[in-house]
Amino acid sequence: MHTSTRSSLVRSNSADAAERQPLQLLVVDDDATQRSLIKVAATQAGHEVTVAASCAEAISLIKNAHFDCVTLDLVLEDGDGIDVLREMAEAKYAGAVIVVSGMEGSRRSAARSYARSLGVELQSLPKPLDLAALRISLANLGKAAMGLPAIHTWGGVAVDAVAERHRT
Repeated sequence: MHTSTRSSLVRSNSADAAERQPLQLLVVDDDATQRSLIKVAATQAGHEVTVAASCAEAISLIKNAHFDCVTLDLVLEDGDGIDVLREMAEAKYAGAVIVVSGMEGSRRSAARSYARSLGVELQSLPKPLDLAALRISLANLGKAAMGLPAIHTWGGVAVDAVAERHRT
């Protein structure tokens, strides 16, 4: 890569980072390891993270705080993630939901259909969690929150500048 191209990408990345607002993320999972993995990945990506280890804690937080995104395990010790989805709908939650669950695909799909019937749109990622997929999902949500199209990054290489050159 030429130095001038590298410099323009660095400037583009710096400008993008200055404009980017962190997502307010709620991580709902009763498994401490999963909560920690998601929290670390999201924090490293620049997002602000709150964690909940139970349905009751998640429901209380959703009713009393603003979140742009919730990652939600469907099987929790004190209840079902569906209970959390139901409360989100009642609270008129308008953010994104990413289900992170070890359930088989058909059950995650059923949860997605049920959530849609409640007016809640969600994405689904299986466990064990692919942290790269989570980071891409969060990056795309951040872009959408700024009114920008979803642009993937992989391995720290931003493609925004390349995409912009192809638009003009």
